[in-house]
Amino acid sequence: MLTKLLVAGALFCTTLLSAASRNLEIYWIDAEGGAATLIVAPGGESMLVDTANRTPDDRDAKRIFAAAQQAGLKKIDILLTTHFHADHIGAMSALAKLIPIEMYMDHGPSIELARPQVAANYKAYEELSAGKRKSLKAGDRIPLKGVDVEVVMSAGEAITKALKGAGAKNAACADFKEHAAEQDPDNDMSVGFVLKFGKFDFIDMGDLTWNYEQKLVCPANLIGTVDVYQTTHHGLERSNSPQFVWAIQPTVAVMNNGPRKGGPASVFEVLRKSPGLEDIWQGHLALGTAKDVNSDEKMIANLGPSADCTGNLLKLSVAPDGQYTMTNVRTGYSKTYKSK
Repeated sequence: MLTKLLVAGALFCTTLLSAASRNLEIYWIDAEGGAATLIVAPGGESMLVDTANRTPDDRDAKRIFAAAQQAGLKKIDILLTTHFHADHIGAMSALAKLIPIEMYMDHGPSIELARPQVAANYKAYEELSAGKRKSLKAGDRIPLKGVDVEVVMSAGEAITKALKGAGAKNAACADFKEHAAEQDPDNDMSVGFVLKFGKFDFIDMGDLTWNYEQKLVCPANLIGTVDVYQTTHHGLERSNSPQFVWAIQPTVAVMNNGPRKGGPASVFEVLRKSPGLEDIWQGHLALGTAKDVNSDEKMIANLGPSADCTGNLLKLSVAPDGQYTMTNVRTGYSKTYKSK
C-alpha cells in the first residue's frame, strides 16, 4: 500500500511540475499581409489576435484553424480584434464555423461605418459576438490565465501611468515629425497590449499609426523595453516611428508582412538602428525591397508570391526561465534568446 502511495505521489508531483514548466507559445499565421497571431498561454488558454482576410476559398480561416490544431486547441478562448479592417477581421465568420470562439474583445464601435465594407464586417462582428463581447479601455487586463496582458492603447487613448520600470524621458522625441492625418482612422483605434510571462515581454499594437504611437513614448516612455515586438501595421512606414521603436528596444522584431505589403527599406533601417536589436524575423520576403535589405532567408517563413505560398508559420516558445526560441517552420531553423 505504501509503495502505491509513493508511486501515486511521484506521479502527482511529476504532473504538477510538467504543468508548471509549460511554455508560452505564439504562432504568427501567414495571412499574405493580413494579421493573425495565436497566443497559447502555459495553462492552455488561448487568445487569437485578429482573423486576417476573407477569401473565396477561406484560405486564412483554414490556416488559422490548422495552427490551432497544431497547438492542440479545441476552442479559442478569446478573440481580440484590434480594429475592424478587412485584413484583421475578414476570416472571422468562416473561422467561427471551424472552431468555437468563447469571448470577443475589441476597441468599441467602429468609427468607419460610412464605408460599406467596414460596415458589413462590423455588422457580422456584432452578430457573432452578441452576448460574448467586451470592449477594452487602456489600462484593462485581458484575462488569459498564466500570463499578464495589459491593454496599453484602445480607441485612440493611451495608458496614463507608466508600466513597471518604465517612465523615462525619451530623448528621440525632440526629432519627431508628425505625419499627415490617417485616411483609415480605425487604424488609430487599434487595441495595443503588452504581454508579460515572467521576465519575458511581447508587444502588439495592431495597426496604430505614427502620430498615435507618440502617445505611449513621448515625452516619456510609458512602455519600457520589450523582448519581442510584432512590427506595427505589417511593417509599414505609416507606423514604426524611430521614437517608438527605439524607446521599446526589442531584441527580436517579427514582421507580419506580405510579399507586396510591408517591409520597406526605411522600416528595416529604423529597426536595425534600435539599441539591442538582434534579429528581424519575417512572415514573407518583401518582394518590393532589395533582397539584401530583407533578413536572412532562414528567418523568413515564406519566399514567393501569394499564388505560390503554402502559408508557413513562425513560432515562438517561451520557457518559464525567460529563455525564448523563435522557429521558422519552413526551414526548421531556430534561435534562442534570453529575456532582458
